[in-house]
Amino acid sequence: MRVAFASVPDSLLPPVESLLKTAVSALGGTERPGQVTMARAVQHAIEAEEHLAVQAGTGTGKSLAYLVPALRHAMESDTTVVVSTATIALQRQLVDRDLPRLAESLADELPHEPTFAILKGRRNYLCRHKLTAAWPEEDEPEQLFDPREVSATGRMVQRIQEWAEQTETGDRDELVPGVNEQAWRQFSVSARECLGAARCPSAGECFAELAKARAGEVDIVVTNHALLAIDAMEEMSILPEHDVVVVDEAHELVDRVTSVVTDELSETSVFLAVRRVARLIEQPVADRLQEAGEDLKALLAAAPPGRVDDLPPVLAQTLALVRDAAHACITAMGSRNADKDDPDKSGQRKMAFAALDEVHDTAVRMLEAFGHDSEADRAEVVWLEAGTDRRPPTLRVAPLTVGGMLRDKLFGDRTVVLTSATLALGGTFDALARQWGLADGEWQGIDVGSPFDHQRSGILYVAKHLPQPGRDGLPQAYLDEIAELIEAAGGRTLGLFSSMRAAKAAAEALRDRLEVPLLCQGDDSTMLLVKQFAEDEATCLFGTLSLWQGVDVPGPSLRLVIIDRVPFPRPDDPLTSARQRHVAAKGGNGFMAVAANHAALLLAQGVGRLLRSQDDKGVVAVLDPRLATARYSGFLLSSLPPFWRTTDPAVPRAALRRLASQ
Repeated sequence: MRVAFASVPDSLLPPVESLLKTAVSALGGTERPGQVTMARAVQHAIEAEEHLAVQAGTGTGKSLAYLVPALRHAMESDTTVVVSTATIALQRQLVDRDLPRLAESLADELPHEPTFAILKGRRNYLCRHKLTAAWPEEDEPEQLFDPREVSATGRMVQRIQEWAEQTETGDRDELVPGVNEQAWRQFSVSARECLGAARCPSAGECFAELAKARAGEVDIVVTNHALLAIDAMEEMSILPEHDVVVVDEAHELVDRVTSVVTDELSETSVFLAVRRVARLIEQPVADRLQEAGEDLKALLAAAPPGRVDDLPPVLAQTLALVRDAAHACITAMGSRNADKDDPDKSGQRKMAFAALDEVHDTAVRMLEAFGHDSEADRAEVVWLEAGTDRRPPTLRVAPLTVGGMLRDKLFGDRTVVLTSATLALGGTFDALARQWGLADGEWQGIDVGSPFDHQRSGILYVAKHLPQPGRDGLPQAYLDEIAELIEAAGGRTLGLFSSMRAAKAAAEALRDRLEVPLLCQGDDSTMLLVKQFAEDEATCLFGTLSLWQGVDVPGPSLRLVIIDRVPFPRPDDPLTSARQRHVAAKGGNGFMAVAANHAALLLAQGVGRLLRSQDDKGVVAVLDPRLATARYSGFLLSSLPPFWRTTDPAVPRAALRRLASQ
C-alpha cells in the first residue's frame, strides 16, 4: 500500500518554481534550466506518487532542485521528508550549508521557518550509560594503556572522556581529530546492545534517542544510505514516519545496502562472544564455544582465500559446531529480561546476547547459502577474505542481489526520488533501475543535462596506440605517455589508477623524471593531499578509488585527468564474479550486466572530475586502448559526458600547452 498524502490545497503555498526562484535569488545565484526542470519533475513525482530517477550533471544545483519541493511537501502534508546520501561530505554540506541558507531564504514564503536535522546509526553516538557504567573492556584482549606509557588508543580514550563532558550531541563526527574504532567502541553500543529506554538509567539524556526525537519534529531529516536500508528492513523504525525519500548519490545505493546486509564470521567475532558470555554462564558451556572458535581459526588460516562455491564437509562441520555452541550459550544465558533492575548486569547480558546472536545467525546463514541445486537458484555468495597484519582471515556472506529487498522494503510504501550525476549507463537508466528492483512502468527517468558545454570545454583522448594493460604493472609506454601529458599540462594533473599499487609505482617512477611536485595517496591524509593539490597549480596527485569519486577541484589546478585503465572489477572479486555467473545462469550476459555496468559507472565518476565549474577546461586521457577498440567500448562511451573525442596523441598535448600558457 502506498501512503495517502494528507495534502492541503495548492493555493495555500507558493508553487515550486516561485520558491526555487526566491531561494536562488536570495543565495546570490541564477536559475539554471536543468535545475528548474528537475524541481518540477520532483514536485510532479511527489504529487503523482511515482518513483523518479534524475540524472543531473555537476553544477546543475540539484540539491536546491530537490530540497525546495521536498520542503514544500513536508509543510503541505505536515510530515517529514528523508534525504539520504552516501558520503559524510554531502551530509555535512546539506546540514551545515545548503539547508540553513535555504531555510533562511524561504522563511517568509512558508508557514514556518523550515527545520532540519541529521540522524545517524546508534553506533555514531556516545552512550552515556556505557561512559559511566563499570563494564569490562571485553572488546579487545590487548590493554588500552601500556604499563610504561599511555598508548595511542589510550590517549584517544582519554580524549573521548574529556569531550564527553562538553559535547551537546555526542556525535562522533564532532570529535576532531577523530579516534580509531577500538577506542570509540568502548563508549558506544549497537542497536542490538542497547538496553532500551525502559531499562537504561541514562535513557532521558541518551544522545541517540535525543537525535531521533529531534528528527521526528523537523521537515527534513538527512541520513545515510546504510541507515536508510536498516530502517526499511528492520521491524523497529529508526527514521520518523515519512512518505517521501530523496536518495542523493544514488549510484552508490546498491553497494551501500549490500554492505549493510553482508555478515562476517571470524575468530575475532567468536572469541568476542566468548569473552562477553564467559562470566555469565557455566565455564564448560563457554569453553565449548571457545573450542569451536579455535577450530574455525585453524580452518580459515589453512584455507585459500576466494569464493566458496561448494560447501566442503570440514567447513560445514566447523560452521555447525560454531552454530550449536553459540546456541548452547544463548540457552544457558536464560531469559533476555533477567537482571532488568541492575543496569550494569543488564548491559553486560545485552552485549553478550548481541555477540552470540551475530555468531549464531551468521553461521546459520552461511550453511543455508549452499542449499540450492543450481546456480540460477542461489541467492547468496560466501567467500573467504585473506587475513592481514591487523585482521584474521574472515568468512563473509552477501546476497547476490538487493533489488528484491529494495523493491519490497524501500520502494513499496513511499515515493522515492533517486538522483546523481551518473545514472545513465549505456545511455539509459535501465541497468540501475534493475539493480534497485524497479520494473518497467514503476518509475520515470529524466536527464536534466549539465550546465557545461562539454564539446567546447573538454577533450576525451583515448590512447589507442598503447598496448592493452596487463597484470604485471604499468608498461613503460604508459609511463612515457603519462610523463609527456603532464609536461604538456605543466603539472595540474589528477591521476586515477585502478589500484594503489599502480598509483604508487607510477609516482615512484615519475617523481625524478618530472619537474613538478607529485603527490600520491597514502603520503598523507587524503583530505590534506587534495587541499595541497588544489592550492598549488603545478602539483599532480595520483591515487585510487576514493579520488575517482571524491575530488572537487575547480579552477586551473586541474587541467588533466589521467585514467590508467578501464575500471573493471577484479576477475577474482568474489561478489562481482558470483553475480556475473548468476546472471549467466539465468540466460543473461553476466559481463555486461555486472562488470561493464560497474566499469561504466566508475569511469563516468572519474571523467566527471575534470569539469567542476563553468570556466573549467581540460583533457581526460584514458590510456587503455580498449575504450576505443573493444566490442563494449560503445556502451562505455555512451555512459560518459559528450566531450570532443580523439585518439590522436598530438591533439591533447597541443591543447594542454595552450591552456598552460594562458
